[in-house]
Amino acid sequence: MTKDKSKIFLNIVVPIVLCLFSFFIIGGYAASSDFCSESIAALDEKKVTVMELTAASTAASAAITLLPGDTATPIAEKLADLSSSFLVVTCAILLEKYLITITGFLAFKILIPLSCILWILFFLRKRDICKDLAIKSVILGIMVVVTIPVSVKAADLIQDTYNVSIENTIASAKQATEAIEENAENEEEEGISSFLSKIKDSVAGTAVNLENVLNSFMEALAVMIVTSCLIPIAVIFFFIALIKSIFNVSSKSPASIWQRNKR
Repeated sequence: MTKDKSKIFLNIVVPIVLCLFSFFIIGGYAASSDFCSESIAALDEKKVTVMELTAASTAASAAITLLPGDTATPIAEKLADLSSSFLVVTCAILLEKYLITITGFLAFKILIPLSCILWILFFLRKRDICKDLAIKSVILGIMVVVTIPVSVKAADLIQDTYNVSIENTIASAKQATEAIEENAENEEEEGISSFLSKIKDSVAGTAVNLENVLNSFMEALAVMIVTSCLIPIAVIFFFIALIKSIFNVSSKSPASIWQRNKR
């Protein structure tokens, strides 16, 4: 009798407690901004960096239009085009940020409580399929929760290497923009002849440096695309492959599993 009570406690009472704890306690916390706060803070910092790059490239593009002639026009157009690419990166960062709370809700409000219910059904009905689904639901819930934080951490390890380069890119763009705007003001104050005489020493050199600034922006954009788009996608595909391997999706259909359990 004592043995039966311990089985009931372990296979019914404990799963019910875990189900309620996951749904009402952990699930509520996982759906809040406090959940994975480090990952959210890292994504916010990355978003600020992207916004600074966007503002710097837009300002540089607008400033280049103040230069006389069409020599630097292609650079200005290319810098303006970068704004749309940085917008895509910003959207990817925001999507990651919101997915953290969504995946936490999915894991602790749905998958883990479902696994507890399936385990109770397995104990009461002795169906192996309920046991299999219960175990797989727990594994899936854990993987859903860790996917985004793992991708954020992996991206941070790469981006840390390029942080100094990105900061230099922003600083160089601001410096070039200020130089062009300063010469444009001199044009208004001193007249066109004085302005043209300074182009050779100052503005022309700035225009040449803008090519290096553009190359730096392209490199920064590439880093942001890799860290904000490609790495999260790669991590998601890795976990999908791992889930398929655990669930044995490729070799066994639901019908075959059901036939196996009937036997």
